[in-house]
Amino acid sequence: MMDSSFSGIVTPQRVHAGATVDDWRGAVQVVGGMLAATGACTENYVAAMEQAVIDLGPYMVVAPGVAMPHARPEAGVLEPGIAVATLTEPVNFGHKKNDPVSLVIGFAAINKDAHLASLQKIVALLQDQERLAKVKAATTNEELYEALTYQNN
Repeated sequence: MMDSSFSGIVTPQRVHAGATVDDWRGAVQVVGGMLAATGACTENYVAAMEQAVIDLGPYMVVAPGVAMPHARPEAGVLEPGIAVATLTEPVNFGHKKNDPVSLVIGFAAINKDAHLASLQKIVALLQDQERLAKVKAATTNEELYEALTYQNN
């Protein structure tokens, strides 16, 4: 099985357990804001993440309750990064099958290879039901970080 640990990719400053948002834009702002605040991207990239939802629809809602907002690297990625937030109240992105969303995984990839590497980690997490349950159940940032970075070896 692929490694579903986000160790070395997610930092304690890039997790937010129990974020309260009004809508999908708020969800994008939470993860985008963490990426921007920690130097992974510019505010322009966060705006591009929102614009991607508007232009392309809810394609980034990749599994039931899980969205992965992102944008193109040239929109303002400074370094690779992933930010993860759980939402106190799920929000709709407009996806027929996978709404509402309660787990938001924002990522900034520097190029196509980094983009694929990030996606592989996220897919591995989504396939690891035990770890995914721990991530969704986390009530503090520490619990969320621990669930994401736990090394199962």
